[in-house]
Amino acid sequence: MISLSYYLDEQLSRGRSYFSKEEALKALGGNTEAFTAAATRLIRKQKLVCPWRGFYLILRPEDRVTGAPDPVRWIDPLMKHLKLDYRISLLRAAAFYGASHQAAMVFQVIAPKQLRSFKIGRHRIQFIYQAPTAFVETNRPEWLQQLKSETGFAKVAGVELVLLDCVRYFHSSGGIDGLAQIVHDLGRKADPSRLAKAAELYENSAVRRLGYLLDHFGHDRQSKVLLRFVESAKSMKSLDPSSKPLIEELVSPVGVDRKWMLRINESVEVDL
Repeated sequence: MISLSYYLDEQLSRGRSYFSKEEALKALGGNTEAFTAAATRLIRKQKLVCPWRGFYLILRPEDRVTGAPDPVRWIDPLMKHLKLDYRISLLRAAAFYGASHQAAMVFQVIAPKQLRSFKIGRHRIQFIYQAPTAFVETNRPEWLQQLKSETGFAKVAGVELVLLDCVRYFHSSGGIDGLAQIVHDLGRKADPSRLAKAAELYENSAVRRLGYLLDHFGHDRQSKVLLRFVESAKSMKSLDPSSKPLIEELVSPVGVDRKWMLRINESVEVDL
């Protein structure tokens, strides 16, 4: 019977830096107690780490500085282990497309199930829940891209979904200034027709906020396709939904934008 250490070396030789407990038990002969003891020893020696129950990462020497490999190398097999579809989005995806001012300190994944976020080494993995029906509608192959690593590919939201996800999950996108920076950096890269189609699946107020920011930064081709969403707006909304005065009627906003039916309650600042 082979040892767990030998099994790890064998996986690495195949270019595979992860495995499930079930896979290892099958290869090692099915002795659960022996596997647990061996895995515990290797975790103490910083040769193995367990980000999720039953799922293990093999640490190469260069991974031990950060405590785990870059999540892009193992998020796809982890989600397959959990039997869930997903997409990388928000800050990490924005950085992938060239939002250079986004310090992607967190690896954000949108999934159709509520999952606990966790930290492993220096990496923080945050799961953002999207209702299953909406997730299936938005997670279309034609709206996704592939993020390549040396171990394979991971699903990443296309530019259009990144913009919509960032405005929808506003609090996870760095607030109004973080969102504005992403729209400033990526807005021109969005395909107008795909953006308009995908926007149909998002809240009207979120689409209007995105339209205003695209307009504000001169991304005219992209903003124009979102103007039709103003027609179905039922009420004026604040540009910054996190800034809510106790008596809103008594507070004078920075301005009112009737084109997008928004109260401009915060000015936006970006790094040029």
